[in-house]
Amino acid sequence: MPEDSTPLEVVVEPVGRVVGGRGEVRDDEWGGEAAVIRLDDRFGPEALAGLDAFSHVEVVYHFDRVPPEKVETGARRPRGNPDWPLVGIFAQRGKNRPNRLGVSRCRVLRVDGRDVHVEGLDAVDGTPVLDLKPYMAEFGPRGPHVQPDWATEIMRRYY
Repeated sequence: MPEDSTPLEVVVEPVGRVVGGRGEVRDDEWGGEAAVIRLDDRFGPEALAGLDAFSHVEVVYHFDRVPPEKVETGARRPRGNPDWPLVGIFAQRGKNRPNRLGVSRCRVLRVDGRDVHVEGLDAVDGTPVLDLKPYMAEFGPRGPHVQPDWATEIMRRYY
């Protein structure tokens, strides 16, 4: 396959939005946040049939409140903390990523029509939701996982 550096354009249409939950963007204490993921009118309740049999759902969403000029493409210190190492944007989960995509695993509380009631979703009210996938344990990491100390420190207050 020939090497081509021309960027491909990918157009994604949201499947729904986050309704309720936290209204302001901030980094920590997402664990107790309850929200609803409401599918748009293209979908009927049958699109969610069976999702309530899963304890968790993976939510792919767009960090729509990050202005394009704030997007990072190189390295930075996570959260601007001078005590943490300079790491590339792809070695952290910050919102100022090149495509402004977020991925979250959250608890499914219930499914009601086109609404998925969740807890622990780290997206704010109005956030465009691009996709939902049931979390299956087999898609989790196989074997031991490793992360640096700064990542563990960030996550202590995250949920």
